[in-house]
Amino acid sequence: MREKDAQPGIDGRRVRDVALMFLKIGLTSFGGPAAHTGLMHREIVQRRGWLTDGEFLDLLGAANLIPGPNSTEMAIHIGYRRAGWPGLVAAGVCFIVPAMLITMGFGWLYVRYGTLPQAAWLLYGVKPVVMAIIGFALWNLRRAAAKTPSMAAGVAVSCVLSLCGVNELAVLFGCGAVVAVARIAGQRIRGASCAIMPLAAAGISAAGAAPFSSSTLFLTFLKIGAVLYGSGYVLLAFLRGDFVERLGWLTDQQLIDAVAAGQITPGPLFSTAAFVGYVLGGPQAALLATAGIFLPSFVFVALSGPLVARMRSSPLAGALLDGVNAASIGLMLAVAVQLGRASFVDPVTVCAGILCLLLLVRYTLNSAWLIAGGAAAGYAVHWCRGM
Repeated sequence: MREKDAQPGIDGRRVRDVALMFLKIGLTSFGGPAAHTGLMHREIVQRRGWLTDGEFLDLLGAANLIPGPNSTEMAIHIGYRRAGWPGLVAAGVCFIVPAMLITMGFGWLYVRYGTLPQAAWLLYGVKPVVMAIIGFALWNLRRAAAKTPSMAAGVAVSCVLSLCGVNELAVLFGCGAVVAVARIAGQRIRGASCAIMPLAAAGISAAGAAPFSSSTLFLTFLKIGAVLYGSGYVLLAFLRGDFVERLGWLTDQQLIDAVAAGQITPGPLFSTAAFVGYVLGGPQAALLATAGIFLPSFVFVALSGPLVARMRSSPLAGALLDGVNAASIGLMLAVAVQLGRASFVDPVTVCAGILCLLLLVRYTLNSAWLIAGGAAAGYAVHWCRGM
């Protein structure tokens, strides 16, 4: 039975539940923002009934409207909605800390041995499970995301535009504006176009490295966290521009290794900051880098979170939020298509994905067990092929 949602307030039991929930999600959420969103939907909406599909989509749309890591901001929004200001802090910290600690561990190995541990077998088994979780979440959100013809069109158009390379921010605001205009004017959407705003990261490496400074490290990551829009993968361009080209603190190979560490770690990809910080200045620098890149998310959600309910009560703002929600699902669908190409690479992974999807449809299983099973299956296949 679905629990009745309550207004944010200090409730020790709710804060504890939020902390434990996002600690678990932080330890098991492989696969990037789309996978994190699918896992949160399954745990928060389906298994615990803390939010309805519509409320979940409203928070997802709000998270997409502000800079920073979307899945982390989604966790912070949910924490605030469930347990007030203490929940806001608990959800964000518990979602971030597991990834930070694991990535710091990779940083220690990298500094000591000059390489990262091989984890291809882990991702081989986990990726199909993650894709099944994403697909199941999209299926369950379809009614809330496409409850009007204009929203259904927004999902489809947003997905196509994203696959064509249109900037995510342009898709979000463009779709939101078009749906809002169609809603208020009472007209059907006949067509919409968005200007393609490609991102480019190019330049010549810095002639000489600047002296390392903890304050510069913190402020640089604070700036990145405050201005970066889009998926965590856009982070690569920002890191290269600042740490390779401007400061000269990293080589291109070190940057690639840092992003790889973030990708093979559960939780937000922005945990790459902990790896960079550890390589440059040890544990203290890793903590400073993590604090810098995630701090803006807490501030932005704290400022915008209380406004979500007011937006929904306003006809114009509610229509805009519906459009952004539709675009968010379209973007998530596009990411699922792109990730699917890299996840289903042979008959074994295809069968694993289908089996996981059937289990999700038939049983209310804990996603952590599915991911652990995928990792075990990946290791088993790796071991058999190595014989």
